[in-house]
Amino acid sequence: MVKSQNEEISQQLTSLDDEAIRLFRYEITSGVHWYLGLLKAVGRWSSPEEVCQGRHYQYLIEGSAFDWQLLAERLCDAVDDLLPEKEKSDFLLKGKPPLDITKEQFQELIGAVKYKQYLNYFYGITVEDALLLAVKDEVRKERHLAAIIKEEDTTAEAFMRIYAETQPVLLEQFRKEKHHRRLRSISLSELKQFTYWLFMYRIKYNDKSRVASDTKKALDWLNRSGYPERFIITRPLVAYKR
Repeated sequence: MVKSQNEEISQQLTSLDDEAIRLFRYEITSGVHWYLGLLKAVGRWSSPEEVCQGRHYQYLIEGSAFDWQLLAERLCDAVDDLLPEKEKSDFLLKGKPPLDITKEQFQELIGAVKYKQYLNYFYGITVEDALLLAVKDEVRKERHLAAIIKEEDTTAEAFMRIYAETQPVLLEQFRKEKHHRRLRSISLSELKQFTYWLFMYRIKYNDKSRVASDTKKALDWLNRSGYPERFIITRPLVAYKR
């Protein structure tokens, strides 16, 4: 009998991941703050993706961009009975961790490799999303029609300004390269992959000064939007290389 793709992915969950969850539970019950235990569990995790209770979790995009918050959600679910409800809710829904730690502490807890992969995700997806939103804001302000302008119009114009091509054309190119099905909708998982692909596309076709300028624009937008300052990386963009 041929196994389904989901069954094969489910079997990729290693004993290291089981141990990560077990130690996470043990540390909480031993008095370690659950957020610190969570970050340690993130550092111990080994599977790039899995299927758990029918849901597909892809933690590593293109083998290089680590979606640590998705893994954090998965790990919180695994020890849900041990977590303070409000702290967990604030963290998962509002992005507000219960402890204020430095970037250096964050890196030490999840490990150097995962931290580099986290930077790839930060620049390749978080910042890329912010760049699109920042340029859409520019379009609205320039036209002075924010109250009536159609959302699809600002998106189309923003894509042309950033990538010199339309969103449908780029999405079709992405799906062709990645051998994805051509659907009328896009899942959250595929959207993240597409955003990372757009980031690499922009790096490839723009000069360094334009990339730096666009990155600064996106980081400024994140600062204004209230994105947690401790997670905003402002040093030169170097982490996107595999």
